[in-house]
Amino acid sequence: MSLKSSARQVDGITVLDLSGRITLGEGSVVLRDTIREVLGKGEKKILLNLGDVTYIDSSGIGELVSAFTAVRKEGGELKLLNLTKKVHDLLQITKLYTVFDVKDDEATAISSFTK
Repeated sequence: MSLKSSARQVDGITVLDLSGRITLGEGSVVLRDTIREVLGKGEKKILLNLGDVTYIDSSGIGELVSAFTAVRKEGGELKLLNLTKKVHDLLQITKLYTVFDVKDDEATAISSFTK
């Protein structure tokens, strides 16, 4: 199953609801293109809802880091929401849990962005 992405706006923040697998090939390309598209529109506050992401491989992890870097370079913020246990454990193992700002509920995540 490939990655599906849908975007919505909440209080000036772009929430990207992702579902499927972020893996080498199509999954990571979808994520990269989606982030580029959002940044291209000048939207700099991005919340990735990973609640329905079932699997991330090393390429997917690389893509998350690239997205984080790209958003930072534009002066924006990228946060993660609703990690599944698998994805949470993966971020812990790779020590990336301390790099990303991870939230468990959308309201807290939305209010955590700098105004």
